[in-house]
Amino acid sequence: MRHKLGHRILNKSTSHRKAMFANMAASLIEHEQIVTTLPKAKEMAPLMDKLVTLAKKGDLAARRQALAKVRNEDAVRKLFDVMGERYKERSGGYTRVLKAGFRHGDNAPIAVLELVDRDESAKGAADKARHEAELEAGE
Repeated sequence: MRHKLGHRILNKSTSHRKAMFANMAASLIEHEQIVTTLPKAKEMAPLMDKLVTLAKKGDLAARRQALAKVRNEDAVRKLFDVMGERYKERSGGYTRVLKAGFRHGDNAPIAVLELVDRDESAKGAADKARHEAELEAGE
């Protein structure tokens, strides 16, 4: 019987899947937009919506629950400080999944997972700052 089997397995063990979603959540919080396969994006969207709902609560227990899922203190800090305030008036639907064609190597369906009302400048901001710091150090 198939009772209570409501999520995609994604051909990964439970620990691998939890670690992958923790990393994807941290990346989505940092960049506010990520490109991944369509099944992963569809599984990640409800998890991210639940994290934003925790951020809207803003109390210590919610922060600890989010840290248990994401495992990245900087990402949880941004989630609670920035996104909790940004989505305070919104009652749900914090993520958007956009289909983006197929990957060339294995023809897997690709999707863009992004936050609604995202900050356009957040995507790649840390990488740009790191690159500029390396250029200044090289001179």
